[in-house]
Amino acid sequence: MLWDISLPYCYTLKTELIVDDTVIDLEINNFGFRTMEFDSQRGFFLNGRHVKLHGVCQHHDLGCLGAAVNRAALRRQISLLQEMGVNAIRTAHNMPAVELMELADEMGVLIVSEAFDMWERKKTTYDYARFFPEWWKKDVASWIRRDRNHPSMLMWSIGNEIYDTHADERGQELTILLRDEVLIHDPKANAVVTIGSNYMPWENAQKCAELVKIAGYNYGEKYYDLHHQEHPDWIIYGSETASTVQSRGIYHFPLSQSVLSDDDEQCSSLGNSSTSWGAKSTEHCIMDDRDAVYSPGQFIWTGFDYIGEPTPYHTKNSYFGQLDTAGFKKDSFYIYQAEWTDYKVNPMVHIFPYWDFSEGQMIDVRVTSNAPRIELFFNDVSQGTVDIDHKHGRKLLGEWQVPYRKGVLRAVAYDEDGNTLATDVNSSFGDAASLVLVPDKKTITADGSDLIFVEISTVDLDGIPVGNANNRVHITVEGPGRLVGLDNGDSTDYDQYKGTNRRLFSGKLLAVIASTEETGSIIVRAESKGLNPAELILTAAPPQPSNDTDSIVSLYSYTNENAAELKTQELRMTQELQASEIPIRKLEIICPEGNKLSKDIRSLPVRVKIHPSNATYQEVTWRVTNAGGIDANIAILDAKGHAAVITALGDGEVYIRCATTNGSDNIRLYSMMEFQITDLGKPI
Repeated sequence: MLWDISLPYCYTLKTELIVDDTVIDLEINNFGFRTMEFDSQRGFFLNGRHVKLHGVCQHHDLGCLGAAVNRAALRRQISLLQEMGVNAIRTAHNMPAVELMELADEMGVLIVSEAFDMWERKKTTYDYARFFPEWWKKDVASWIRRDRNHPSMLMWSIGNEIYDTHADERGQELTILLRDEVLIHDPKANAVVTIGSNYMPWENAQKCAELVKIAGYNYGEKYYDLHHQEHPDWIIYGSETASTVQSRGIYHFPLSQSVLSDDDEQCSSLGNSSTSWGAKSTEHCIMDDRDAVYSPGQFIWTGFDYIGEPTPYHTKNSYFGQLDTAGFKKDSFYIYQAEWTDYKVNPMVHIFPYWDFSEGQMIDVRVTSNAPRIELFFNDVSQGTVDIDHKHGRKLLGEWQVPYRKGVLRAVAYDEDGNTLATDVNSSFGDAASLVLVPDKKTITADGSDLIFVEISTVDLDGIPVGNANNRVHITVEGPGRLVGLDNGDSTDYDQYKGTNRRLFSGKLLAVIASTEETGSIIVRAESKGLNPAELILTAAPPQPSNDTDSIVSLYSYTNENAAELKTQELRMTQELQASEIPIRKLEIICPEGNKLSKDIRSLPVRVKIHPSNATYQEVTWRVTNAGGIDANIAILDAKGHAAVITALGDGEVYIRCATTNGSDNIRLYSMMEFQITDLGKPI
């Protein structure tokens, strides 16, 4: 049988070293059979079947678990990416862990294995360029020889954005050396040699691409057609694309206004935050790749958020991912899923944003689905249908503007005959009342390395999920398990990953529970001031017998010799809970006399209502701005505490912003309300 991404069938090879009829060494390897072909006019073929590479770039860190590899965490990452429709991973920008390669073989994911982020010319003071002259040959040998028999191996990437390839002819010399060294150790070309470059508009980089033929473009989609005509034998693909930025569950209105950086140091998940070098939007990234029929595919930047590179801010982790560092899905996840999966196999539809804003605020509602038709309902009244041509169309989402009032949004996906395939519902909600714990599994292997990922969220008094909850949650674990990480995906949250309490972010928090080498029941408790607590009972079961001769490294089976200290910590946690904060989750802007200003109505009152009303932090600040968050000159604001008066100076459109630091040094939450000004003329 052949290995394929749809059926990753592997064989096992057992090699024994025998001396005097005694086995003195044993090694077991998994391998698979598959064929692959790159065609410069038709794209990529796996086992004779055309496959578009729906790939992601992945850094190696695992969020709150750090950089140390963990098989269970990697498996969760790959599984979530496959749910999105991903079939390939580019390891940016270093050789992958053994565990990743083994899981790729097992789960059916193609790998672009990348070796170097620099050659002889350095990018930073202490980078690999210091060692390249002495070590590149040794590292290439060990890199290729270790992984060349993996059926998941697709490409050997000898470099990412290498300045040597742009600077002078030495770059071409090094390209030849590296290419040939790879082929020495992979003489059957089980994978092809490539390079990912952001220098493709220029001659020297193009000469390097000519040497490998498999040309990876970093943010160079606009050059595809021209270079395809000029170099018809090149295999042109997107080695790094997208670089849109988004914070899960954060929405900066209106959709029509592109805003990269904002007061809250978050990026809008509405689809209106993009970088200068990246794609205009997620949809444009998808369409550019889709329409390049000669291209094998693309690798978007990135699958998951990662620690570092918090463009456009100076916070903690990146905003580039389609999933955050905790592995929670952003709205862009569903846009890719809609275009990378088949509605006949797994129909889906997704509405965003959540439904809880200020009364009368104009909300951009977007719906994505892999089906050919979608319809939006508000309180069971149709807002219209949208037909989507996923193969050739330029409109991939349904978009509506709905003034906010309490109620229920419902999206329905239909097939060509009008049959309902999938639905999604977003309901208005109130303040959080109870905690909810949902594990990814109930049984953990007692090997000291297995993990259970527990999603923590809240519901209101009616049992509806609270999409903007940010309550501080305290976690305790009893029995043969350990709390090894708390993560909410918020780049502005500097609480310790290894702490015992953390805020929810956009309604969610992740607790990672690790096993020890003991069996039994593990009790996980979650508590938050003012909320009903939640408890979860997990089972630590003994490992299954294995023929694997390699001993499993136990990461979390250490003995805690500080039992007394743990008791003290438990007491301190109880005291912390009693004194714990209740953050603001929503600032509701109320306009008792409307939001229309004119020469007859020059001023209007506004006020803010804080949710929940017993929030620890009550101070707010006010601004009047344009849609982009820049201070406006056609209105002024007189604010006192929770109330303000807006006065018009000239015609136009302005937004009142009410913000809170929520216990931080900077603004962490704001709400806005649009005001229309007419009949005054231009301000003097």
